[in-house]
Amino acid sequence: MKTELVTTLKRQATKILAELHKSKEPILITEHGQPSAYLVDVEDYELMQDRMRLLEGLSRGERAIQERRTLTQKEAKKAMAKWLK
Repeated sequence: MKTELVTTLKRQATKILAELHKSKEPILITEHGQPSAYLVDVEDYELMQDRMRLLEGLSRGERAIQERRTLTQKEAKKAMAKWLK
């Protein structure tokens, strides 16, 4: 992963963004020698957000199963009947 100083980002933003779009590799931005932020391509960021939503849904489903908060198909159809008409 590439690392850039925040001052370099300020001075060469256009160049750094062009490299980012070309390589698709995230860039770690540092301030005073410490990690401060990651710069990522918009499409990659949106893909990561979609994946996180999917993983959160799976996690909620697994938690519901562990807590026995599930319905049979018949129970689910009955509960959803008003929306399925």
